[in-house]
Order: sequence, then C-alpha cells, then structure tokens
Amino acid sequence: MRKLKLQMQITVDGFVAGPQGQLDWMTFNMDPQLLAFINQLTDMSSTILLGRKMTPGFVSYWESVLTNPDSAEYEFAQKMVNLEKVVFSRTVNQMDGKNVRVHRGDLVEGVNAVKRQAGKDIVVYGGATFVGSLIEHNLIDELNLFVNPVAIREGLRVFDGRQRLKLVSSTAYPCGIVVSTYHPS
Repeated sequence: MRKLKLQMQITVDGFVAGPQGQLDWMTFNMDPQLLAFINQLTDMSSTILLGRKMTPGFVSYWESVLTNPDSAEYEFAQKMVNLEKVVFSRTVNQMDGKNVRVHRGDLVEGVNAVKRQAGKDIVVYGGATFVGSLIEHNLIDELNLFVNPVAIREGLRVFDGRQRLKLVSSTAYPCGIVVSTYHPS
C-alpha cells in the first residue's frame, strides 16, 4: 500500500495559515538544500491529494508557471502539473486543471482506495481543514512539517486535540526552516 505523506508549512506556534488563510508569514527564500529535499519528496510521489478550497489557487499557480520556461520554478511546475491530483470535495463534481479529478464520496474510503492503487507514494499539501480531517482519521503515514521561524499568534491549525507522533528526523536549513518528519505513534 502506498504511503500518504504530508508536506506542510507551519509556524513555530503551530499555525498553518493566518485567521483568513493568509500565508504571508512563510519563508519563500529557500536554500538549495531545502529545495532538494522538496524535490525528493515530490519525486517519490505519483499523486497529490488536495482539499477543494486550496485546489484552484494551487492548480492555476503551477499551470501559469509553465507559461514561462525561463522561470526558476519551471522544472518543478512540470512535476506539479503532470502529477495526478485527487481533490476531495462534498460540494463540487469537477474542477479545472490538468490531471485533476474530484472524489465526492467518503473521505476515509476514498483515501484508502487511492493508497491501494499502484504507483509511488502520495503527497498532500493542504489546505488546513482537509489536512485536519486526514489527521483526525489517522490517514497520514508521514508528516513533514516545515517549521518557519515566525510566530503569528492566531490562525488556522491542522491538529485538533492530542496527537501522538514519533520523530523520525529533523533538519535545520540555512534559510531558518526546520523540517521535522514524524510518523503517527
């Protein structure tokens, strides 16, 4: 069975977005070592899971990068656009974008069905509500938390209540982000 791996930016005080979903606190000046780690996680995956709210911005951003072959993100954008994307939603039947399909059924059954399919691992980027539901149902096999060197005091969280985790590794990068990888306990 394929593993579901979370890759999520988070603040030192545990928020994944500001109160209205703001992401202006994120460290965008990433160093080559961190970018190599992100590429490695992506290369080990053949499917991306997304929540409905995050999908339009995610898809349009990466597809727009592909219109500029001179962009520093062009090669990574090719990966993001070409990977299969499964969007979980209770409200829409389809969403625009290349390699995007919508799952409207039960979350647990749907995620487990994707995990049983052949292929590389699965990566999930968000959003907050969707990832919180995955955590609540114990569907994530590996959590890669990109802890940014900032506290924002309020915002959206993905952990609701106690969650026991086992630290697998932790690496501090020159840009100030610490990536901690956990497995559920």
